[in-house]
Amino acid sequence: MKKMAVSFLFLFTFFIAQAQPPVSLNSSEILLRLKKLNVLGSVLYIAAHPDDENTRLLAYLANEKLYRTGYLSITRGDGGQNLIGDEQGTELGLIRTQELLSARRIDGAEQFFTRAYDFGFSKSTEEAMEKWNKELILGDVVWVIRKFQPDVIITRFPEDSRAGHGHHSASAVLAHEAFVAAADPQRFPDQLKKGVQPWQARRIVWNTFNFGGNNTQSDDQFKMDVGGYNTLLGKGYGEIAAESRSQHKSQGFGVAAQRGSAWEYFSPVAGEAPKADLMDGVETGWERAASFGVLDRLQLPHLVNTIINGFSFEHPEKSVSGLAKLYKMIADESGLSAYWKEQKLKEVLGLIQSCSGLFFEATAHEAYIAGGDSLRVNINIVNRGGLNISAKVIAPFSYSFSDPLPANQLVAYTQTIFVPVNMPVSQPYWLEKELNEGHFIVDDQLLIGLPESPPAYVMTLSAKIDNQVFLFSTPVRYKYTDPVRGEVYQPLPVVPALSLNESPQFVFTRLNRHPVSNIKLNVTALTASLQKAKTQYYQYEYKGDKLVKNSILADTALSLRKNDAVSYVLKTSDILKKTKEKALRFFADLTAPYKERYQSYTIRKIEYAHIPAITYFYLNKVKIIEDEIITAGKKVGYITGAGDRVPEALQEMGYEVSFLNQKDIVAGSLNGFDAIVTGVRAYNVNDWLNNVYDALMDYVKKGGNLVVQYNTRNFSGPLNAKIGPYPFEISRGRVTDENAAVHFLQPADPVLNWPNKISSKDFEGWIQERGIYFAEAPDKAYKSILGMKDPGEEEQHGSLIVGRYGSGRFIYTGLVFFRQLPAGIGGAYRLFANLVANPNLQKTNGTAKKE
Repeated sequence: MKKMAVSFLFLFTFFIAQAQPPVSLNSSEILLRLKKLNVLGSVLYIAAHPDDENTRLLAYLANEKLYRTGYLSITRGDGGQNLIGDEQGTELGLIRTQELLSARRIDGAEQFFTRAYDFGFSKSTEEAMEKWNKELILGDVVWVIRKFQPDVIITRFPEDSRAGHGHHSASAVLAHEAFVAAADPQRFPDQLKKGVQPWQARRIVWNTFNFGGNNTQSDDQFKMDVGGYNTLLGKGYGEIAAESRSQHKSQGFGVAAQRGSAWEYFSPVAGEAPKADLMDGVETGWERAASFGVLDRLQLPHLVNTIINGFSFEHPEKSVSGLAKLYKMIADESGLSAYWKEQKLKEVLGLIQSCSGLFFEATAHEAYIAGGDSLRVNINIVNRGGLNISAKVIAPFSYSFSDPLPANQLVAYTQTIFVPVNMPVSQPYWLEKELNEGHFIVDDQLLIGLPESPPAYVMTLSAKIDNQVFLFSTPVRYKYTDPVRGEVYQPLPVVPALSLNESPQFVFTRLNRHPVSNIKLNVTALTASLQKAKTQYYQYEYKGDKLVKNSILADTALSLRKNDAVSYVLKTSDILKKTKEKALRFFADLTAPYKERYQSYTIRKIEYAHIPAITYFYLNKVKIIEDEIITAGKKVGYITGAGDRVPEALQEMGYEVSFLNQKDIVAGSLNGFDAIVTGVRAYNVNDWLNNVYDALMDYVKKGGNLVVQYNTRNFSGPLNAKIGPYPFEISRGRVTDENAAVHFLQPADPVLNWPNKISSKDFEGWIQERGIYFAEAPDKAYKSILGMKDPGEEEQHGSLIVGRYGSGRFIYTGLVFFRQLPAGIGGAYRLFANLVANPNLQKTNGTAKKE
């Protein structure tokens, strides 16, 4: 953070949210932020995942106590499930990152992350630390503490098994160790070369809880009531918390608002225990930031109070002169703490803009740009408060508006700029390199902790107000009008010149003994400048740890307009003769102006209404699956659940997939399907499945094959649906060790023998976990097919249960096919093909016998 002083010119650069629309505060919100100017305290909350944070406590600390409040989530929640779509892994992490940022905009806290990857449910602290690389992630927590400089650190979880999840307990261990290490200049000394200093928080406490049948609270713990009502905001902290927590829509965490008194309890972990106040022993006024005699000379608290007492709700612009004086006073004073000087100047700058009513934005009509393109930037500015303001744009181009800006009149200017050919693409910084098993690889220390990458283009406005020049910044955003949502702002990403997309994602070399399918290479131009550009397409392979060209697949001249596409069919059998790679990667070389740049990314856009659009890029690949896979039957009905990519896997195996809803499922209407499969959590998210239970059971009884993938016992309330022909319960049982040994309890059952003979080899190479939400207490009419366990636990038998009913078969499985099939695990395909294969087909030579 740097200060530039030239004729009272001050520039502060700080993280800018890419897609947040221009913020306009009402007078109540302005007054609350004015009060915050006299508060110099900070609290950092630490937990493992998005949605672990206590949003009511965050809202209280940020808006009642007016502390600088932050939430450090160790992971981005990549390993969770997804209620709203089929994104998993890093894509789900991208969604949950934006959901957290949406939550923080509501509750007033700030958001931070480490490089840890959420690899899925963990049953031990030790496993989490080992996979994450404990020392690496501990360094990240130390870095955030040294930058944020919290007076108090709060953990959501304890360091033992009461945390209920290895990630949870590990987050508490990391927080405790970082509390000590952050103050030690011998720990992570390289960080001290990047602008931070050792920092000792006053205390670290555990925010105890009472949920999930686990009460860790007691009357002898320090407690405080956080259920107050903020008259300026017109909301209680329980109401703000509910709105904040309900942003976690991918996790189905919409909650009702709570009103009235609400107590939070805290157990001391290290440092002096609080007795009367969370900030016991911490000076939270200007005294902490000023050298001896500075406050006597400057009277900063008095000046702030004068501004507060003179604040006019109807004319907030009258406070600008006092704020400008305060800004200069803080900026010029060398006897103030650098940390609080930086924070308070940032706060005052924002208040000057809000009180003056100065509105400005920089937008584009294009959803994305590529290197070599021209970008039209539209600048709109309105002096809504009517003050004497002169303004000029100084980045990304220079332009001076008429002096002074007219009162409450829109002033617009448009200029076209050239995007350099070598402009970096807008990749989320933690995805720029391939993922290590347990953490992202980020080499730039200054990026670590940031919730997202800085925007590609930022407009900087120089405004002269009250004889001082201030620099305000805002990202250049894509803006459009949606007929339903109205005015919409989205990030403006820089994209590569080409997007390559290969299909199919998997090539089966031994699927029903059919010939190997060819690969279709789809090429889409993302720039307007691809005219007569010579292009060569290569298949690459690894030799050692280097990616090298293997063979030229096509050599052509491209003349494509923006968004035009062309396709090439590549003969897979010829490619496989030249390589032993099991994952085929394809690259493109372009001539000038893109010479020697690999235009090889696949562009992916994720869009949901509750978060900004997400654009990222990945190196696509076609995976070769050499396992022999035999299918039986042709037609599968699929009942969509919370979202998964199992239907695509079925189509890749050659099935005709029909998506079924309530009106499609009536008695006698399902006889044409060889199998019906329900998506993950289908019974949790489709209440209407209760209404079609009889029709589904009629289908099974008459020879059908119904496969139900996992559901949860508690998901927005208890699971009330009847699922199978005989009773069973859904437990929270799971096996998180993806390499856990699998025992065949019913080795002669058809699901292990037809049409594929299943062996232990089919469980090799699985990712993240074996299964979740296993069946328990099944009726004796069911057979438990598989046994498996995590280390140190008893074997569980509920991952796959099968029951005959009439002439048909019912299956419930907690095996995570929704993860294994999109990952191209051949053994999972073989087993799933057996589950889908109607056993009646074995008796009728391919045609299911229906009664």
